[in-house]
Amino acid sequence: MDSTRVTEHPTSYDRPQPGVDPTDGRGALLRTSAPARAPGAGALPLQSAQARSGDTPGTTTPCGTDGADPAGTGPEHAQPVAPAEPDALRPRPAPEAIPPRQGGEPGAAGGPDRRVGQVPTPGRPTPMRRDGDRLRFVGAATRRIARGLDLDEIVMGLCRATVPTFSDAILVYLRDPLPVGDERPSGPVLLRLRRTDRIPEDRDTEGGFAPLAPAQAPEPWELADLASVTAELCEVRPGGALAEVLRGVRPVFADAPAARAALPELLGPGGEMVVPSGQRAILAPLRGRRRVIGAAVFLRRPDRIAFEADDLLVAAQLATHSALGIDKAVLYGREAYIADELQRTMLPETLPRPTGVRLASRYLPAAETARVGGDWYDAIPLPGSRVALVVGDVMGHSMTSAAIMGQLRTTAQTLAGLDLPPQEVLHHLDEQAQRLGTDRMATCLYAVYDPVSHRITIANAGHPPPVLLHLGGEAEVLRVPAGAPIGVGGVDFEAVELDAPAGGTLLLYTDGLVESRLRDVWTGIEQLREKLAATARLTGPDHPPPLEALCDEVLDMLGPGDRDDDIALLAARFDGIAPSDVAYWFLEPEDAAPGKARRLARRQLERWGLEDHIDSVQLLVSEVVTNAVRYASRPVTLRLLCTDVLRCEVGDDVPQLPRLRQARATDEGGRGLYLVNRLARRWGATRLSTGKVVWFELNR
Repeated sequence: MDSTRVTEHPTSYDRPQPGVDPTDGRGALLRTSAPARAPGAGALPLQSAQARSGDTPGTTTPCGTDGADPAGTGPEHAQPVAPAEPDALRPRPAPEAIPPRQGGEPGAAGGPDRRVGQVPTPGRPTPMRRDGDRLRFVGAATRRIARGLDLDEIVMGLCRATVPTFSDAILVYLRDPLPVGDERPSGPVLLRLRRTDRIPEDRDTEGGFAPLAPAQAPEPWELADLASVTAELCEVRPGGALAEVLRGVRPVFADAPAARAALPELLGPGGEMVVPSGQRAILAPLRGRRRVIGAAVFLRRPDRIAFEADDLLVAAQLATHSALGIDKAVLYGREAYIADELQRTMLPETLPRPTGVRLASRYLPAAETARVGGDWYDAIPLPGSRVALVVGDVMGHSMTSAAIMGQLRTTAQTLAGLDLPPQEVLHHLDEQAQRLGTDRMATCLYAVYDPVSHRITIANAGHPPPVLLHLGGEAEVLRVPAGAPIGVGGVDFEAVELDAPAGGTLLLYTDGLVESRLRDVWTGIEQLREKLAATARLTGPDHPPPLEALCDEVLDMLGPGDRDDDIALLAARFDGIAPSDVAYWFLEPEDAAPGKARRLARRQLERWGLEDHIDSVQLLVSEVVTNAVRYASRPVTLRLLCTDVLRCEVGDDVPQLPRLRQARATDEGGRGLYLVNRLARRWGATRLSTGKVVWFELNR
């Protein structure tokens, strides 16, 4: 029995095909006669191809003409397939850019599609016709999904890649909350509607879509807002129909028995109206690396060709790539959260407000994708109303760099509490860095500002020098010995003492502010100096620029290519304490010292016009001086400072710090610190290299 095979060859506009009429509108459709092969003999049997196209055996029917399915129920991707003759040209798809021909002939605009067998609706998206179309679509869709870095970008990429090419609408459900890594969340499994997308009803024809004709009766799902008619949150009941479909992992058609029972549970009451009849909806579970994390529902309009079995494979690929991308995005989000928390806890949450100096700071990571680094800054109050200003930079932009930075910052705070000289602080930091590892390198600048003497002591360990902006507008790069970086070992650090005039601003920064691929560090320092001077000229010679605005202006000097490193910035405005607001005395360690301290304090408070505080100050000064004289072997110091608060400091040469304790009823002493704790606004004790200082403050 002979049967006719239909072979489609490409149409060439350069030369005609042999034996083909060039005016034939169907292109090169060559009819050859060959004996039919049995199924499974290595070629697709004719009967199978004819069964898909609706032809009867033994009938010669060109694709898309007499055998077209007028009802539009044929498969979307159906196409007759037959091997070419040995001497025939190799088939290739027709150019997609060729415009449709006018007329009613097959393949022309307004006529039936010659490969699908249906009349395409004007303005509707062209369906995928071949397996190659599916492969190209899956490749483009997965690339678009893979471009997303966070959760919203991946879900949006899935929606934009599938609508309208693969489906006319999509609903994406994700677990709430999403599991992270190997976490085993407790409680019921909840799915939340994360995003919906669909073809707008009023899309113009230029975009490839046309609104429905007024006389056409739309289906209910076309008029419904998907987000309003579907449930936003659903619970996956153990052993329920939805749980069984999600456990199966593979996508299923909506008309399958399992999906018919699962969709109402997923979409909620009234959600069935968004699901068209027939194989026009696919329910695809989204499975990550270890568990199902959600589900996606692909929908097609009733006037569009239904899904085929091969479309389940496409949906499976989309669901797999989306789920893996979401899983990785959640892990990346957790890592970014940990990095942000680590960086936030390593840096001071708020700056202190020491007497005689105002502070402002800025921190900028090198990039949004690398929010951790080794740059840090700090301001540490010291005894005697002094303050330590610290800025440092650990090599690298990793979690390890941030962890090392945190250890060095903690060490610097501990050393500052001992009131060690700046060069000694850097020496101990160098030893600590060597204990952490041989390759732990960092730079650091440590400065101590004394508002009473208006002096600042600075020690440097390989860090860029600070810049001092004077009140008159002159910006000066301070000459501080550079020193070796922390971690080198065996290096002596040198400290210098400089004037810190009132109204001046000291700027401490890391090298990310002044060094980049486009400029060297000294060029950047000179640009910083010029920027500070230009900003100061805007406010005039008698008024320093506002501190916060000055920090913003400094960061504005950064160009697009200047963000190669983290940036830490610490600005200190020196206000100082006037000599008239300071009183200082030495008291011999004798029994008469407490009485002398009371008289001196009373006279000084009378000069300041603070008579209301005389009784409280006399009582507290007497108790603190009595404790100091009892154990001291050298003269005791007494200092009063009148600023926004009234501060009293008593120093001695005994390193042991006093402790607050509850005295028994039979004890004759032990109540001095109890009185200080009850009457003073704040109080404390600080160990010094020469002893200790006990201080208390009262509100003015």
